[in-house]
Amino acid sequence: MFHKIMVPIDLAHSDKMGKSLQCAAELAKTHKAELCFVGVTSSVPGKVAHNPKEYAQKLDTFAQEQGKAHGVPASSHAMTSHDPAVDLDKTLLRAVDDTGSDLVVMATHTPGFGEYIWSSHGGHLAQHAKASVFLVR
Repeated sequence: MFHKIMVPIDLAHSDKMGKSLQCAAELAKTHKAELCFVGVTSSVPGKVAHNPKEYAQKLDTFAQEQGKAHGVPASSHAMTSHDPAVDLDKTLLRAVDDTGSDLVVMATHTPGFGEYIWSSHGGHLAQHAKASVFLVR
């Protein structure tokens, strides 16, 4: 049913994404699908990496470790944005098309008052992506 599962990942907080990573891995096993970890970085040095090339290497290492740990094929797709905080929604939407993903499994938070005014990143993807979106709390 699904062939490529996109998993947006924030490498600075990957230790808090266990539930969504496990869910994505189980879906990949069930559907014999590939996991594609997508990360968005800035061109300026940050706490995860000094430049986009270093970020892409760290993301690929993370993807390979996850693939090996769960016994599924895994790849990475690093994207650079001038301002990831502002551009994240449209960058992730573009990543769905760039990677050819047909399912997105994404960690999200419990909705609060703010979501009545602004949708979460996952909510935005669910509303606008051509692929199916599975939000994991």
